[in-house]
Amino acid sequence: MKKIGVYLLTITLLFPILGNVVVYTQFKANQDQIIKTICIQRKLVTNTCNGRCELQKSLKQFDENEKKMENIQKEKADFVYLIHSTPTSFTSNTPITSTTKLNVFHTSGKTISKTNSTFRPPSFLL
Repeated sequence: MKKIGVYLLTITLLFPILGNVVVYTQFKANQDQIIKTICIQRKLVTNTCNGRCELQKSLKQFDENEKKMENIQKEKADFVYLIHSTPTSFTSNTPITSTTKLNVFHTSGKTISKTNSTFRPPSFLL
């Protein structure tokens, strides 16, 4: 079941990239039928189109649909969410003092290593 989900997710993610390939393969699979029924030059004896006019229409329609989807995604990304909050000020009238000394870094009898350097990822990952 996990493999099927992985394959479906992969196909879903790759579909926008491979959309033109899918349109072209559908055209090639149905080219004879397109030439006989849909093609503009189907009634001409010397048909030089061979259904390519329909292929160009399909590719143009697919590109327009992709642009519409991109515009919709951009519009959704343009929303700005604002949180209205009232400013709150905290004031303390009495100072807080502690009489016990807390050991934050050492909670057991084991030694804990401590470093003062900052982690930097390897340069080939950047």
